[in-house]
Amino acid sequence: MAENKFSLLNEPWIPIVDVGHVSLRQLFSAPSYRALGGNPVQKIALTKLLLAIAQAAYTPEDDDDWAALGSQGLAEKCLQYLDKWQDSFYLYGDKPFLQIPEISKATEQSLGAVLPEIATGNTTVFNSFQLEKNLNDADKALLILTLMGFSLAGKKTDNSVVLSAGYPGKSNDKGKPGSGKAGASIGFIGFLHSFLIGESVLQTLWFNLLTTEQIDSIGLYPQGLGIAPWEAMPQGEVCPIAQQLQQSLMGRLIPVSRFCLLTENGLHYSEGIAHPDHNAGVVDPSVAVDFTKAKPKVIWVDSERRPWRFLTALLSFMEANSGSFKCYHLSLGLLRARQETTKIGIWSGGLKVSSNAGEQYCSGSDDFVESTIFMESSYLGETWYQQLKLEMAELDQLAKIIYGSTKSFFADVGIHDAKQAANASNLFWQLSERQFQNLIDACDDSEKTKTLRKTFAKFASKSYDDQCPKDTARQLDAWAKNHPNLSKYLKDTQPTTEAHT
Repeated sequence: MAENKFSLLNEPWIPIVDVGHVSLRQLFSAPSYRALGGNPVQKIALTKLLLAIAQAAYTPEDDDDWAALGSQGLAEKCLQYLDKWQDSFYLYGDKPFLQIPEISKATEQSLGAVLPEIATGNTTVFNSFQLEKNLNDADKALLILTLMGFSLAGKKTDNSVVLSAGYPGKSNDKGKPGSGKAGASIGFIGFLHSFLIGESVLQTLWFNLLTTEQIDSIGLYPQGLGIAPWEAMPQGEVCPIAQQLQQSLMGRLIPVSRFCLLTENGLHYSEGIAHPDHNAGVVDPSVAVDFTKAKPKVIWVDSERRPWRFLTALLSFMEANSGSFKCYHLSLGLLRARQETTKIGIWSGGLKVSSNAGEQYCSGSDDFVESTIFMESSYLGETWYQQLKLEMAELDQLAKIIYGSTKSFFADVGIHDAKQAANASNLFWQLSERQFQNLIDACDDSEKTKTLRKTFAKFASKSYDDQCPKDTARQLDAWAKNHPNLSKYLKDTQPTTEAHT
């Protein structure tokens, strides 16, 4: 029998901002921990794990039960649960955490080969961060967790090993082992995930905890909550446990999209459970989806568009009769949580990936993205939302004006290239991000937004000026001719004056 080693309950492996690494027991025992650390994908995977533990430990019946529980009550339930299942949280041993010993026949891969940010094979190395590094046990625990939902599609999975006899899902049209499918939590391009954020990690988990009533109301998980995979790991790709995970909330928190087994120098690696995607009508509760369209739409990560710019789409449920995007953690939790705190945050993030011939990879502008904004609970409501929606639409229009003006400037000086126009627009958004939190805070008062418009107008002019030189007479003429006209945007910001008699 293999020796049980590296207990995730007692060994430090979870990155915490301003603290370092902590164990699961430490995390649920310390209400002072402010936020999770790591890259955005690691934060999502860790949040999902902690929510899976919380949901398994105690799923409230309804909002009243949820409110009575509180963040501290939830932490106590989680500690009791971990004590009960402590033998299932060893990284190595006879029941290695989230691993399948039977997959040992699969080809062994290096750990760097399954990390999206590491360059392996014939991939070009652009910086030292892409070089493969030695991982310690804490790193390996986080890697295994991340692979459950964020594994990239491609040929690195050894799909010649099939644990469910007769299962055809790992084969191509010719009956030979096919490429592995993308993990359920990343999808084709990279899903944007969003969570409510509290003043501590424990409060964050409490805010995002779903009730039995809510799980039923979502209607995407026929098996309801389901059973945590560490309580009963699947024995095959379509075994009864796998099928339960495909149809339950637990299977969206911990999808087991890969069957893995750590070795001394790498890991055995094969495709695991193939979950239904948004086109089949199922998403993670942290992914925003619009099911009102003939073909469901989700919000993907866009490395050229920071997540805060999607806020109005993420909060569209606040608008009466809205049939747009819905992120269940936000729509089911925000209005409930505002009764319990004076300020609440929304974190959004993910990883943008590229795909070619079934192979996913990070290339070019692909990158991790994340943003966090906070809102005063007192002004959350449709009036505030409508003002935010208006201001964001105006900022979008400003960006288009800057783009058009810059493009016309360069056309007039004989350069027909949209690169400078895109640079000007991107600079405007970068400058605007610095003031976005102030805009959030101002949307409960139209006079405050009028004042802020002057600031955003200055950003627009600066973005144009930075890209459009006026050193020569020809440039000066083109600069003056095409300078952005912001009068319509600023029309309501000027103080009214009485006419002289």
